[in-house]
Amino acid sequence: MSGLDKIKSQILNEANASAAEKIARAKKEADAILTKVEQEVAEESERCARQAEEKVKNHAERVASACDMQRRKALLDAKQRMITDVLDKAYERVLSLPPEKYFAMVTNILAQYVQPEEGVMYFNKADLARLPEGFEAEVDKIAKSKGGSLTISNESKEKDGGFVLVYGGVEENCTIKAMFAAKRDEWSDLVQKVLF
Repeated sequence: MSGLDKIKSQILNEANASAAEKIARAKKEADAILTKVEQEVAEESERCARQAEEKVKNHAERVASACDMQRRKALLDAKQRMITDVLDKAYERVLSLPPEKYFAMVTNILAQYVQPEEGVMYFNKADLARLPEGFEAEVDKIAKSKGGSLTISNESKEKDGGFVLVYGGVEENCTIKAMFAAKRDEWSDLVQKVLF
């Protein structure tokens, strides 16, 4: 081997060694970058999985809350229907009371609403037809105890039950329907306490 071949061989060996060293360094850097990227991908995947899990959890909570709200609304509606049903049945029972109990209730209502002036008391046709004997005298007695007077009109008012008082053109609605309407909230609360 000549001197030139030796120099070439030495340059080639040095170049190969330098290239091998650069390749090894580049491979090491590439491995480090790959490891870092894999770690970042794993962290991002974990973050995405946590977010997805949180979204699923939040959605499940919203669905459960909506279901619970619908259940409570349905329960409340059912309770309201039951209370209304009880009050409607009570209303019907009051209208169908036997005459002695019905007119005893009417006199109690009258005692609360009678005015110390001259007035007229109106009933519906059915109640006019079944007025008990001596009822007019009892009405007059109640009116006089308050400093007024009442006469029962032979003319009927088309009402469901109870009566209407008229004083100087002003009507006081004392029908059973009006009494139930005035006390509906209070009685609904009572029925709710009894039922629930």
